[in-house]
Amino acid sequence: MSFPKTQSEWRTALDALPSTPEKIPAFFFGHGSPMLIAEQQITNSPMASAMGPEGDLAKFLRDFGPALRVKYKPKGIVVFSAHWETIGVRHVTDYGDRNPLLMDYFGFEPYYYQQTFESKGDRALAERVVLLYKEAGEEAKLSSVRENRGWDGRTSPPCQGSGFDHGVFVPFKLMFGDKVDDVPIVQVSIERSGDPEKNWAIGKALSKLREEGILILAGGLTVHNLHDRKQFSEKSASSNVSMFDHAITVAASKYQLNERKQSLFDLMKHDGFAQAHPSAEHFVPLYVAAGAGEEGGVQVVSAIYSAPTIAFGI
Repeated sequence: MSFPKTQSEWRTALDALPSTPEKIPAFFFGHGSPMLIAEQQITNSPMASAMGPEGDLAKFLRDFGPALRVKYKPKGIVVFSAHWETIGVRHVTDYGDRNPLLMDYFGFEPYYYQQTFESKGDRALAERVVLLYKEAGEEAKLSSVRENRGWDGRTSPPCQGSGFDHGVFVPFKLMFGDKVDDVPIVQVSIERSGDPEKNWAIGKALSKLREEGILILAGGLTVHNLHDRKQFSEKSASSNVSMFDHAITVAASKYQLNERKQSLFDLMKHDGFAQAHPSAEHFVPLYVAAGAGEEGGVQVVSAIYSAPTIAFGI
């Protein structure tokens, strides 16, 4: 079973996505790292090369965003990121006319802290998200700009703040440009427990939004081990991790829902999982997207190593 890995292949896959604004697929995508927006390509480490501005992921994201706009003409975007976890209660941004940024990375050059991404929130969309969670028996609350949600690296020492984390604004800069003023964006937290079933349910609760013109995006990485950075590159990764990364696209492509769901859950028992993910937060957004689009077909849009993009609910 082969999947799109080159630019020509993923462009063909993007073209093949059905144009269905009336029922938009939910997407898991590789959100990368701050190095995606580096001033120039970095080649001094496997991670930097894979995640740099001229790497495959950056090239894909620049193709991905415009395709989403054309295919689905979203009225709003609900996004999940590996970098916002809460326990038991979903937090939903209610940031008003200007979504702030949380630069939740540390020790980078000043350039990385001078980045901008302008976008707006939407109270009605945020409240709709909270309502859908409550209807599904899940706890949820609005999170305002006055509510701290993480540490910001722009100050020394870092201070707490609110805003979209780098798992949102960094890839969105490549996907949509430095400013999005016509489509509101709301971020929702994932479940910190790392439980596949709970994160699947988090996505499933919002599936109705797909029929309301809302694009659901869940960002993470299928390989994320900062203690063993050679795993970020397919050329230097261990065989167990390489096989695990391939197994993800195979599992996601299962036709029958029950088989697909079980195969995706079993990935956390794969021999390569622990080496690819010392902790699960970058992996479980896959379950959020799969839950949001559990009814319908699945298409692997790109199979970039460690950062694939998969459409659920086609």
